[in-house]
Amino acid sequence: MARTARTKKTAARATRARKRKTAAPSARSGARSQPDRRTNAFETLRLRSIEPILTVSDIERSIRFYTSMLGFLAEERYTDENGVLQGVMLKAGVCRIGLTQDDWKKGRDRERGVAVRIWCTTVQDIDALAARIKASGHPLASAPADEPWGGRSVAIDDPDGFHLTLHHPR
Repeated sequence: MARTARTKKTAARATRARKRKTAAPSARSGARSQPDRRTNAFETLRLRSIEPILTVSDIERSIRFYTSMLGFLAEERYTDENGVLQGVMLKAGVCRIGLTQDDWKKGRDRERGVAVRIWCTTVQDIDALAARIKASGHPLASAPADEPWGGRSVAIDDPDGFHLTLHHPR
């Protein structure tokens, strides 16, 4: 008798598992889109951080923008053999972003920032950040607004056209 009950439970579990595998991810409550490790031939990437590095046309101007206007700290500076600044790592909270001086090998008139948006999540007041940016004379790409999915955001473009969105989730 106990064996029959156990067999029924096992069969029920297997049926539920098959239904979960065939159901659309959005139909599953709380499901995350993750590969099935049993059928995947490789291990998924597990990052601890990501640090974009942006090639800029005037590194000193970009450093001023990110430090004076946005409040990043210059954490590390990289110079060439002649002592000329070539790059910098900036830090805000636990996040880092790098800037590197363009070497102009691909031309001086190439576009930067096209199709690149850096999403920055903060607990700071978005309206206060926007007011500080506007007061410094830098235009906003979009005014502070409540997002349909929640939170409040403001968008700005750095001097080379890289798009940044500052977002406060609520």
